Amino acid sequence: MFGKKDTNLTPETVTKLLEKVIDPELEKDLVSAGMVKDVQIDSGRIRIGLELPTPAWEPKALLEQEVRRVVGKEAGDRKIELAFGSNVRVSRPGQSAGQNLVPGARNLILFASGKGGVGKSTVATNVAAALANLGANVGLLDADIYGPSIPTMLGTHEKPEVSGQKLIPVNRYGMKLMSIGFIVDPKEAMTWRGPMLNGALIQFMRDVEWGDLDYLVLDLPPGTGDVQLTIAQNVKVSGAVLVSTPQDVALADVTRGKAMFDKVDIPILGVVENMAHFVCTSCSAKHHIFGKGGATRLAKELQLPLLAEVPLEVSTRESADAGRPEVLANPNSGASQAFFGLAKKVATMLAKKAAAGGIKASGGLKIIQ
Repeated sequence: MFGKKDTNLTPETVTKLLEKVIDPELEKDLVSAGMVKDVQIDSGRIRIGLELPTPAWEPKALLEQEVRRVVGKEAGDRKIELAFGSNVRVSRPGQSAGQNLVPGARNLILFASGKGGVGKSTVATNVAAALANLGANVGLLDADIYGPSIPTMLGTHEKPEVSGQKLIPVNRYGMKLMSIGFIVDPKEAMTWRGPMLNGALIQFMRDVEWGDLDYLVLDLPPGTGDVQLTIAQNVKVSGAVLVSTPQDVALADVTRGKAMFDKVDIPILGVVENMAHFVCTSCSAKHHIFGKGGATRLAKELQLPLLAEVPLEVSTRESADAGRPEVLANPNSGASQAFFGLAKKVATMLAKKAAAGGIKASGGLKIIQ
């Protein structure tokens, strides 16, 4: 029960109340963190505008709950309305690279694996779709020149248009997409040597009209070859996510992948254990088909965070085959919840790094709710 309406309630007193709400990630109150952008009061409502560091901010639901609780004690029968905006900051450390071919992307995230078959493209696609669904401006670059899977997973083989000297990325599910699969006949065998492959990748970064992006997600080919080195030399990377399955043969390659990223000064955000377990639909028992907790142990050994454990579900494969990401086709599935959690965790980590570095926001206020 709320108390009697405070007729002396002003925007200033409400702002003072918001100093009691602490953001658990920034460890600051909302006012000190610069999140309170607008407070309006009339006879029937209190409207509060909050600006988040990213639309995928992990504590968003908790902050809304706390704001309603704290302000509600003084609001009487006024309705509390919250409007969330975001202003994504640049989070790209100064690597040795002398150029940055995608200047419009404030955050560039690599999804990598030491070997093929671990579901890296599925993870990258669903994280990108989750970020877009949460309100971010997202691009997805299929950097696996020899085995492009993004066109199939997103259900489009549309040819990109050309404007002047630039390719216009394909738009799908609120994301900007580019893949060699949009240009080369899918039945054609890719027999390009290293220089041709690297040239194509550079063109996909430099000669594509990516525009203004909060996040550009790159789905890398498996291994530690030319593509990874080309990216390290030509763009400023915010961080890399290493994807593995639990068995030892996949985990050993993750260790090599970490060593490669360490050599080229690309920060590693953490490890994702894909196909972590399977839940039987008839008995509800959890089965660890590929082993149990392997990525958890490896992350601890490598002193990296375990970002997510994604369950093995039939619907994830069905969604990919149907050309619609699991997070959109079945948003309440176990895999989707893991993908959404991963997207929020990665975006929050990058936002905290940007805030700690004092980098100016350059995205402009964007309303997300």
